[in-house]
Formats: sequence, C-alpha cells, structure tokens
Amino acid sequence: MNESEFNQRVEDTLMKIEEDIDDSGADIDYENVSGILTLIFEDESQIIINRQAAVNQLWVAARSGGYHFNWDEVTDGWVRDSDGAPLFEVLAEVMLEHDPTPFRFSQ
Repeated sequence: MNESEFNQRVEDTLMKIEEDIDDSGADIDYENVSGILTLIFEDESQIIINRQAAVNQLWVAARSGGYHFNWDEVTDGWVRDSDGAPLFEVLAEVMLEHDPTPFRFSQ
C-alpha cells in the first residue's frame, strides 16, 4: 500500500466513525483535527484515533491502553496487530469503558 492509499483508507475510516456516531444519536462528541479523531464522552474522557504513517498503522488510545491496527487486504479492513481483531469490534469494546451504552458500527 502506498502513502496515498494509506491516507485515503485512514480518512475513509475516520469519516465512517464520525457518520456512525452522528447516525446513532449517542451522546458522544468528536473533533477531527489534522487526521486525529478524538471521541469525547459525557464524563469528558476521550478515545484518540490517529494515523501512524511511518508504520502504515491506525492507532487507538483509550483508558485500557493503546491498540495498533494494520490494513488487511483479505478482510478489506483494519485489524489489530496483536490478534487480528477488527477495528470496529475493538473500538466498540473500548467505548464501553467510557459509556455503558453499547455502540454498534454499521457494516
């Protein structure tokens, strides 16, 4: 994957997260500044999602720690480098640490 493809995949992913939050009506605010998406919860806790171009990864920082995701051509999506778990599955799980209401991402 070249740099342009990587950046487009990251942008598409961040946009999908924003759209799913908007469509859900969940009480989650967000800010997207220079490709860093910050999810802000009612208690003012945050999850930060950003690109790491040097290693072609998408990183998620949450209360429970940091998670690194690689693009997987087979699944056509981001998967956690440690165990292959899909980004949106992991993100929904860590969002429960900040808000007890389960969040579902669209497919």
